[in-house]
Amino acid sequence: MRWFWIDRFEEFDKGRRATAIKNVTLSEEHLHDHFPGFAVMPASLIVEGLAQTGGILLGSVNDFAHAVILAKVPKMTFSSWATPGDTLRYTAELTEARDEGGMVSVRAMVGERLVAEGEIVFAHVDSQAAGGQSIDQKNFVFSLGLLGIMDVGKAGSGQAG
Repeated sequence: MRWFWIDRFEEFDKGRRATAIKNVTLSEEHLHDHFPGFAVMPASLIVEGLAQTGGILLGSVNDFAHAVILAKVPKMTFSSWATPGDTLRYTAELTEARDEGGMVSVRAMVGERLVAEGEIVFAHVDSQAAGGQSIDQKNFVFSLGLLGIMDVGKAGSGQAG
């Protein structure tokens, strides 16, 4: 089972910058236990949402020719939290893209309030590096047919059809 910690992209500038949205809702089971009486989105899941946003951004550079794997989080600072009803806005800016992987600077905001910011490093993993086994992920989003997650949100025209 895969978990998606982003709901949609608001902005996607291939190879440069991406902004994704995560709506925090009380229907998410983990919020019932974290923390009792004061439900907050776990910091680890915020990092995962930032990593998914940044990983897809990095993957787009090479048209998803490589599986993009989170390698390390060298820097992450939390300033606040997100609770049910909040909308997290994840922003990732590509700071480095190389054959081996890359790095993004990330930020999570709720409105104008900073929740977290830092850096995430990714590695590219190809079939040969995986012992010859096929890695047909194209960043998991595509193998599960969830291409809609890449659609950038746009206001409707108000016209039918």
